[in-house]
Amino acid sequence: MNKTELIDHIAQQADISKLAAGRALDAVIGGVKNTLKKGGSVTLIGFGTFAVGKRTARTGRNPRTGAAIKIKAAKVPKFRPGKALKDALN
Repeated sequence: MNKTELIDHIAQQADISKLAAGRALDAVIGGVKNTLKKGGSVTLIGFGTFAVGKRTARTGRNPRTGAAIKIKAAKVPKFRPGKALKDALN
């Protein structure tokens, strides 16, 4: 499912226009992004938790030349599914 299909699904299930569904989806995604930028986490009970993880600096290899390269430390988004989501899949 892509973003357009998700907007269509939201509009149909919530009985709202596609424009309103698109704005709502964009607002949710924007809220999650802003919270993660600030270092927080977003928990949706029954669905899961979005959080920020830290990846340490490390040495990697250039696949073409085999030369060692330094990879900088980075913050990465992580998602941990909730129990209800896991149960729905199994």
